[in-house]
Amino acid sequence: MSVDVLSRLEVEYYISQAELLRESSRKDVMQLHQGAVVASLFYEPSTRTRLSFETAALRIGAQVVGAENALENSSAKKGERLEDTLRIVGSYADVVVVRHHENDTLGRAASACPVPVVSAGTGSGEHPTQALLDVYTLKRELGQVDNLSISILGDLRYGRTVHSLLTLLTQFSGVKVTMLPVPGLELPAPLLEYLKLAGLDVQVAESLRDALAHADAVYQTRIQTERLQDEAALKAASALHLGQTELKLLPAHARILHPLPRVGELDPALDSDPRAAYFRQAENGLFIRMAVLDSMLEEGIS
Repeated sequence: MSVDVLSRLEVEYYISQAELLRESSRKDVMQLHQGAVVASLFYEPSTRTRLSFETAALRIGAQVVGAENALENSSAKKGERLEDTLRIVGSYADVVVVRHHENDTLGRAASACPVPVVSAGTGSGEHPTQALLDVYTLKRELGQVDNLSISILGDLRYGRTVHSLLTLLTQFSGVKVTMLPVPGLELPAPLLEYLKLAGLDVQVAESLRDALAHADAVYQTRIQTERLQDEAALKAASALHLGQTELKLLPAHARILHPLPRVGELDPALDSDPRAAYFRQAENGLFIRMAVLDSMLEEGIS
């Protein structure tokens, strides 16, 4: 699964299904996929995404098997190819959810799996269900995605959530994106070129004030300090901080999103502000993943 292959119709389908599942009784939803099995293979740590997927599977009645830290706790440690793992696990389960630490391996290996494979994120490349839940959150919080002004701050080079979200936003009309990256962590040039060719209005802000002043939504990402090599870059990164002072620059109707985890870029003092949508955003992920797994299980079992 990649955002590249999702149409707007499919995005809207997942959003409507997420809403339907949210509003349905838990008892009814639990009856949807009794007897189904979802395998969860995480080759790198991800508490929220893994538990979100596994809870989503349990909520729709499926059982969950899997491996956390599969790079160390599975046959991958012995050198087994991902293709072979997926071929075998796919003979046990009805859907396989995979978080992989490399950008391109899952895309190549998934064709060996006899059942649907759902990407739970790949290296610094993609995070498709995060992008779906981000768009779902924009729709729930602001009533629309078309014609929004969205500012994206932080690590735009390695932030896979940003890559997937920007790609998905090309499906919507009139969206204006203002980027303010950490110096040296700008969006990869090939992706920027793709977005512009796809018609997305992408600009670069000169200051935090410029990025916040007219935004309907601010998407802040974690500063990946482990990738910053020098003091100047670390100092520049620490300047992209949202706190009470910066909040005064943000319009009253705007929303703050963050894929989490946060480190120092988002002040916990903002949590009580109604514009802080990041915990609601994480909750939305449960329902979007329920919708995705529901769709994949229908496809896999039929």
